[in-house]
Amino acid sequence: MRTVFQQALGVALPAPFPRMAYAEALERYGSDKPDLRVSLELTELTDLVREVDFKVFRAAADLPDGRVAALRVPRADLTRKEIDDYAQFVTIYGAKGLAYIKVNDVARIPDGLQSPIVKFLPADVLARILQRIGAENGDVIFFGADRRSVVNDALGALRTRIGHGKGYATPGWRPLWVVDFPMFEWDAENKRWGAMHHPFTSPKDGHEDLLTTDPAKALAKGYDVVLNGWEIGGGSVRIHRADVQEKVFRALGISAEEARAKFGFLLDNLQYGAPPHGGIAFGLDRIVAMMAGADSIRDVIAFPKTQRAQCLLTQAPSPVDERQLRELGLRLREKPAA
Repeated sequence: MRTVFQQALGVALPAPFPRMAYAEALERYGSDKPDLRVSLELTELTDLVREVDFKVFRAAADLPDGRVAALRVPRADLTRKEIDDYAQFVTIYGAKGLAYIKVNDVARIPDGLQSPIVKFLPADVLARILQRIGAENGDVIFFGADRRSVVNDALGALRTRIGHGKGYATPGWRPLWVVDFPMFEWDAENKRWGAMHHPFTSPKDGHEDLLTTDPAKALAKGYDVVLNGWEIGGGSVRIHRADVQEKVFRALGISAEEARAKFGFLLDNLQYGAPPHGGIAFGLDRIVAMMAGADSIRDVIAFPKTQRAQCLLTQAPSPVDERQLRELGLRLREKPAA
């Protein structure tokens, strides 16, 4: 990537790219592909509001996967309409609202604070919140309180919008390796663990036993390369030991019989000594679009599909004759008359 950017654009990307753990990226930026051009960051507040009477914060803090976090916008000259527009914006990401505090005089709590929620929070809690955030006069602080995923998505998107819209972003190219992804994510609907990347991703060294004792804490040898808020590549080191692969299958709720039926060939071959192996796949179209300054990835694809998934070059999908359908055991249903 450094060679491509240097030769094509005359841009020297950092060597090496900085690295950040997945958990840190979510805590600080609300995203696993943070745009580091934006200087704004999130601040964790869940521990400070567990005992407050303000139901919005307290209820989120009491959730097993809840989070209360703040986004500080320094010396923000925001109108009430802009704040209302931001509140509407975060609903796209599942947020039920957007609490805020305008800091008029940080030394006068609560009188120096302007917000509908100030009356619900004790002065000592407000003082600790402002101290942790590093608030100063003229700041506007936005709050997210909900399930962790909702807070991250909502405040992460708001951070990017305000950052680029209000001058808190610097131009340039900011690449980042995001590492230490979780092995699994919880599927609440089916009450089971699912693979965050895929079920053949290797756990970090020393995390093999966590696959059976505490899957939520098991981290993976998975990695993404991020540039200016876009994931431009991703990959992993694959499992090369049969015993580790079997533990992963068990963590995913795949029985020994099912694993044998679906992946017996893999488990058998791993026992013969597959070498450690891994790789990465880049999204070349996305990279080219970013380098070219294109507004849409479709602008750099030679023959993009239409929104109906049709190819104007090859006329795909094309008609299929009856003989081809019979070979595949398929038949076409007539479109019902209007």
